[in-house]
Amino acid sequence: MSDLLLTHGYFLSADPKEQQIMKPYPPLGILYICSYLRSRGFSVDVFDSTFSAPEVLYARLREQAPSVLGIYANLMTRSNVVRILAEAKRYGWKTIVGGPEPGAYTAEYLRCGADIVVIGEGELTLQELLSLPTLDDIDLLRGVRGIAFLDRHGAVIGTPPRPQIPDLDAQPWPARDAIEIERYIGAWRTHHGMGSVSLITARGCPYRCEWCSHQVYGHTHRRRKPRLVADELEWLIHRYKPDMLWIADDVFTIHHGWLQEWHEQLRARTLHIPFECISRADRLNEAAVRTLADLGCFRLWIGSESGSQKILDRMRRGVTIEQVQHAIRLCRNYGIKTGMFLMWGYEGEELEDIEATIEHVRVSQPDVFLTTVAYPIKGTPYFKRAEEQGLIRQVRPWSESSDRDLEIGGRQSADTYQIANRLLRHEADLVQIAREPSRSSEMDALKAQISSERAGLQAAFLRSECHGS
Repeated sequence: MSDLLLTHGYFLSADPKEQQIMKPYPPLGILYICSYLRSRGFSVDVFDSTFSAPEVLYARLREQAPSVLGIYANLMTRSNVVRILAEAKRYGWKTIVGGPEPGAYTAEYLRCGADIVVIGEGELTLQELLSLPTLDDIDLLRGVRGIAFLDRHGAVIGTPPRPQIPDLDAQPWPARDAIEIERYIGAWRTHHGMGSVSLITARGCPYRCEWCSHQVYGHTHRRRKPRLVADELEWLIHRYKPDMLWIADDVFTIHHGWLQEWHEQLRARTLHIPFECISRADRLNEAAVRTLADLGCFRLWIGSESGSQKILDRMRRGVTIEQVQHAIRLCRNYGIKTGMFLMWGYEGEELEDIEATIEHVRVSQPDVFLTTVAYPIKGTPYFKRAEEQGLIRQVRPWSESSDRDLEIGGRQSADTYQIANRLLRHEADLVQIAREPSRSSEMDALKAQISSERAGLQAAFLRSECHGS
């Protein structure tokens, strides 16, 4: 019997969008916890739910002698995690949940079957919990930092926060041997012709965008040594022979000196692998972009969010529209493709802000852009403001929904954002067609479509003004 069974509650079979995209990556967070606890002498297993089904996990909980079940939860897996908790309690398991969402919803998770919520990083907290003679002693739990639990009267008890792990280099690499990494690489090769692996060079993001959750790492940014990251990459290449790499940091290019050192480490080992990563426009200059290109970066994702400086300032993004456009030009000059994340519906957004975003994309010309509608995540300043203003309404039961399902007062309708998406796409297409003389016959029809969509967008905003929303 293992001391701990870890899982994460994400099932690819229940995610139709990801089934179309098919770019899955392994759950490095729980693999880090697994390797750390194993290094401390604990017996730890991982049930990787990605390619499995809930019924298979339930069967394991039923058939295995119960011990401790640790579940990583985020807002997209909430309903799955709640069902897993119910099954685990049914068969006598002690249950611990952690990850970015439980720290904001401690009472809800505890009352849905979690015995303990871990708040913050999990390695040291789980080591201390598993070292206790029992998880049933309230007095013992009070001495463990970074957790929440219910007392004998059903009240939520939170212990003082646990300091972040100071030295990431002292942590072992993720326990990739605990799951079938080959299934992820195989899915990539089947659907994209290239097998991909992922690694993390740092933890945390020091920036303070008001819609972004910092539940696990706070506003810290802790980097691993370039040499040790190069060691891990060298091992990954030899072990799994991937065709490309995903660097899963929140902001990869924060420290330009680190980037240059890592470049030197890889060059000394003659390591070169195509990769993609995420950055901020204000952390990209020509030297950094040149280094990324030399390293093999083929696509860089930038959180642009809006083409309206008013909205960016309201988000506390700390970047300007000009910085984003300059960063994309730099990447284009060095042969790096760019992806842009955009967000509709942030508080205060008006028609002119949507038009500014469309113009921003038209001018910037990223290779790809992805849009979402802003939603307040509990624990963020954005959520707090919306809640204080009485704008948040729970339209579905908490256990069956996510923060994405919250209804936000004062926002445009979903149809309005669909029109904005179509207008954005067609404006971007028009720029592309204008560069291809052979497609000039398409321009008139597309311009007519754009004119119709722009009129529809204006009418939608006018209707919302008339209804006082």
